[in-house]
Amino acid sequence: MSVTFATIVLPDAVMLSACVVLTLAAVTFVFWIDPDPGDSAPHRSQLDQLLERRDSVYDNLRDLKFENRAGKYAEQDYEQMRDALENEAAQVLLEIENVTGNQAPVARRDPAAAANPRS
Repeated sequence: MSVTFATIVLPDAVMLSACVVLTLAAVTFVFWIDPDPGDSAPHRSQLDQLLERRDSVYDNLRDLKFENRAGKYAEQDYEQMRDALENEAAQVLLEIENVTGNQAPVARRDPAAAANPRS
């Protein structure tokens, strides 16, 4: 079995050309590709995130109400999902108040006063 010059040089040439192509692809990706405009956008503040979450919960409540009217859910399932979304909305609103520093008193009903309003 004789080894020729072509059988030794050919695999090295293929390996070298593969390395050159990979290097050119990496350089092209790093320096030629335009960055996404979203990459340079300012980061959203915690308040922006909370407001977006609030809007999402309100949208979900609206959709849930529509789907319930369309007869998609049993009454008990609807009430459970509605209560969960309303609790989440209340939690998000409380977090928004904490972030903004708005410490407005929340009116709370006294169960005893609600049962006997004239006392």
